[in-house]
Amino acid sequence: MEFRTDYPENYRAGFACFVGRPNTGKSTLTNALVGEKVAITSAKPQTTRHTIRGIIHQEDHQLILVDTPGLHKPRTLLGSRLNDLVASTLSEVDVIGFCLPADEPIGPGDRYIASQLELLDGRTPIVALVTKTDKVSQEKVAEALLAVGALADFADVVPVSAVDGFQIDTVDSVLTGHLPVSPPLYPEGELTDEPEEMMIAELVREAALEGVRDELPHSLAAQVEEMYPREGRSDNNPLWNVHVNLYVERSSQKAIIIGKGGSRLKAIGSESRRGIEALLGTKVYLDLHVKIAKDWQRDPKQLGRLGFDFS
Repeated sequence: MEFRTDYPENYRAGFACFVGRPNTGKSTLTNALVGEKVAITSAKPQTTRHTIRGIIHQEDHQLILVDTPGLHKPRTLLGSRLNDLVASTLSEVDVIGFCLPADEPIGPGDRYIASQLELLDGRTPIVALVTKTDKVSQEKVAEALLAVGALADFADVVPVSAVDGFQIDTVDSVLTGHLPVSPPLYPEGELTDEPEEMMIAELVREAALEGVRDELPHSLAAQVEEMYPREGRSDNNPLWNVHVNLYVERSSQKAIIIGKGGSRLKAIGSESRRGIEALLGTKVYLDLHVKIAKDWQRDPKQLGRLGFDFS
């Protein structure tokens, strides 16, 4: 891929960061804006554990989206590190999108985040994004906009629905208006700078999160052990071997992931393999193993080994 050289004189490029309580639609909005799946989504809160950069290429701008974990009151060392990751990201972007869902009233979590954003002291413009407007009536959307407008002095307030595409282009335009004039920062056509191994691990973890108990997402991690092309395959019929470990904290959680007779693990493999094959553009042999890493969320060494060092 090559950098674009024919960009207009007033071309803008820069970074935008989405913040908000867990499960306020940040990852879904990232995917909708980019047009491809670059961030894990789930109905379970706190499913994003890494900053995911999604890159939007338009004729007059390049908007790089940084999707962070949801800010929350941490209960574990992992939770503290996720909050630290958000704080460091906020100091490095050109504009912040604060996601507040239209189908929920403003609560203590939203006010906590607003207070943290106030500490930026106006150095970074903050755009309020009233998400999930497809879930409520127009009257409720209007009420949500008024409530959000009263929460803080935002640079802009934009209602949006990532599900039905309502005002996706407007969000892109508003965020871009706060970017500096700059040449492109990423090559044309590149959608994310995340390593393939991390995206594969996230696809597996997303599949594993579906239909499990509420406490399990926080105890679940996925890591690609190795991936390589199968020898002896022709160029016209390649096959990649992908070996992924799923880590839980207790034997009872391992049983949940495996399921009766291995049925659940098989379903996880089938679901995630489709996403991995789309990502790699080739057929995949996916080998999944479930392992116990006791109390890994509270163990600095295990956090580092699983990719949550953030230093």
